[in-house]
Amino acid sequence: MALVLSITPADALIDVARHIRVEQAQPGQTVEITALTRRKGVLWQSQAAFVADANGTVDLTRDAPASGDYAGVAPMGLIWSQSPVDSPSREQFNQPVAEPLVTDVVARAGGAQAQASFVQRLAAEGVTRQDVREEGLVGTLYLPPGAGPGMHPAVMILNGSGGGINEPRAALYASRGYAAFALAYFKAPGLSDYISNTPLEYFQTGLRWLRKKVQPKHDFVAISGQSRGGELVLLLGATFPEEVSAVVAYVPGAVVHSGQNACDPKIGREGPTWLLGGKPIPHVWENNRTATWAPFDEGPAPHRHEKAILTALQDPDAVARARIKVEDIKGPVILLSGTDDGSWPSSLYSKMVQDKLAEVKHPYPVQWLDYENGGHSILFPYVPTTQHVYAHPVSGKISTSGGTPRDNARADQESWEGVLKFLDAAVRARAA
Repeated sequence: MALVLSITPADALIDVARHIRVEQAQPGQTVEITALTRRKGVLWQSQAAFVADANGTVDLTRDAPASGDYAGVAPMGLIWSQSPVDSPSREQFNQPVAEPLVTDVVARAGGAQAQASFVQRLAAEGVTRQDVREEGLVGTLYLPPGAGPGMHPAVMILNGSGGGINEPRAALYASRGYAAFALAYFKAPGLSDYISNTPLEYFQTGLRWLRKKVQPKHDFVAISGQSRGGELVLLLGATFPEEVSAVVAYVPGAVVHSGQNACDPKIGREGPTWLLGGKPIPHVWENNRTATWAPFDEGPAPHRHEKAILTALQDPDAVARARIKVEDIKGPVILLSGTDDGSWPSSLYSKMVQDKLAEVKHPYPVQWLDYENGGHSILFPYVPTTQHVYAHPVSGKISTSGGTPRDNARADQESWEGVLKFLDAAVRARAA
């Protein structure tokens, strides 16, 4: 009998797990399964070998591989364990919204072979996209299918120190029912190439534009940011509390930081990042008695930026001056972090935020999802998580984001599920 390979669903959003199953192998036979995904001309591949059960089946929701690129039971292990084939690229895995990911899967056993493929999409059918170049704003608005005034809650999405427009996350938010505005603030057309001296009023304009444009359901506008964007959304929630309904902070900072690796070279990495009323907001490197870049700069690549940040946190006065006043936020907060974050200590920072909100008896829900051995690159589910080492998109410094592929994959999956539940509860509370 011919080997049979099935994958269900064959075509769905990227955050939907797939059921991969092989049938009609010989009982006890070794079944090798290979997954191949091509992105921007680079082939990503993984392989694992399984032992068929007494019925001649292999089921990835049930079976752990006997050998291969991942271990243990992991229904989507063949996806997150993929690595680039014959490519020097250090680029971490991402994908243009308009180009669905197609993964080809091949199962082989005793000379027999079966093939199947599946499609992962970032945007559901009917999601619309609009470039935004209004009121000095540079971004992209994604709307759920059939969206109209007052129909959907909204979220504004902010990138980290890589800059640009985070369209993939916006498209996925829109696919899950949110009017999603991905707003750039540097490294995008018409904007600075650097993070230095970014005015917070720009984001206030973005919040007000989004409200005016989509008239969100229950007047609910959340802000979602990662890394420097995670620092930023906490800062915006504290600075403009009446305009922020909820805060989603991926691997955030609890203090304001300097320009660091995304700085304007003319200003330097110890120059200011954020301005308010035209004046720099104090940051942790400013007048810091213990801070040094040596642990980051010295030694072989890849570098752990987190080691330099930890030296700055040894000066309690500098930390106190730069601490984000999260107690001023008027809404629920969710924090997402990893204990092996190589970029900065997001787990420690999240604890600082949680502790302060607990201390002041924050009257809104506070949730913290902290992933053991997770790194800095917490994205969305079911993409490869093997590329820890990368060249920073502004400084070019070869660094590591930290974490293990398995733990990063767990963080990707559970964080997205947690964020959707958090936002749903926040919207319902707002309605009540």
